[in-house]
Amino acid sequence: MNQILKNYIDLTRAHFMFAWPLIFCSGLFLGFYNYGGFSWTLLIKAILIGLFGFEGGMILNDYIDKDIDKKDVEHDKLTFYWRPFKSRPLPYGEISSKNALRLFLLFFIITVCLILTLPFPNSLYVLLVYFYCYFMEYFYQVKKRNQKFPIAQVLGRTDFSIFPVAGYLCVGAPDKAALLFFLFFYPLALSHLGLNDLIDIKNDIARKMNTITVLYGIKGTVKWIVLFNILHFIMAIIFLSILPKVTLYGFLIPFALLLAATYILLKDSTPIRGLKLLPLYHLSMAIYSVSIILGTSI
Repeated sequence: MNQILKNYIDLTRAHFMFAWPLIFCSGLFLGFYNYGGFSWTLLIKAILIGLFGFEGGMILNDYIDKDIDKKDVEHDKLTFYWRPFKSRPLPYGEISSKNALRLFLLFFIITVCLILTLPFPNSLYVLLVYFYCYFMEYFYQVKKRNQKFPIAQVLGRTDFSIFPVAGYLCVGAPDKAALLFFLFFYPLALSHLGLNDLIDIKNDIARKMNTITVLYGIKGTVKWIVLFNILHFIMAIIFLSILPKVTLYGFLIPFALLLAATYILLKDSTPIRGLKLLPLYHLSMAIYSVSIILGTSI
């Protein structure tokens, strides 16, 4: 494979690209369930909005941190997990900042154009969420460099949590279901963030990032993860009350995976163990999404 192509695959974390439309469309299908209006055209638009919108966020993440990522001292954990060809193209100079910015702007323009094809006021709802997510991505990356309280994490992860809600708003309105979807996903996003910080602790210390693990240590991070997993389970049960009953069977699998991950982490809280548990989180998110899509389609 051409080296340039490999670099762009690492920049966009392309091997995860299927996940973003899946999460986005879980919200869309809940919107179809509550409001009707299913169409293949809208589904294709949503898939593309989820794909280009999230991939643009990946590029923005790297662009903001392009200089600070040069200080990484450990590459065999999150770098290897998130990037199939094991490279950070921007800080390593394999992709220029200008080319990365051009690609981000291309994805941004594509996403905005797709959003504007949605009916009003749904287009406005989704566009506002889209702008909010990019603002919060910038805020998160910058704020965590200088903070004594995890404001960057608490506010910053609202961007990921509201992502499936944007899918819902393609056909729905800001209602109770949208709020419960957000509250269901938000604690899981914060728990997932804590696990990422635990895994990447050496790099965050080198980069002087005030992440959860830098602020509170490994024990504090485990408490953070356990707390938000408990809140996630509570909100999942409440969220299930507005979903078709069949969805519960799909949710049982992520419940078991996350409980197992929590138990194992309590027994072994090392970054290496955290890295091995990270796929359980991502598999859980995928199964949640598939369960909602199938449950609202039957």
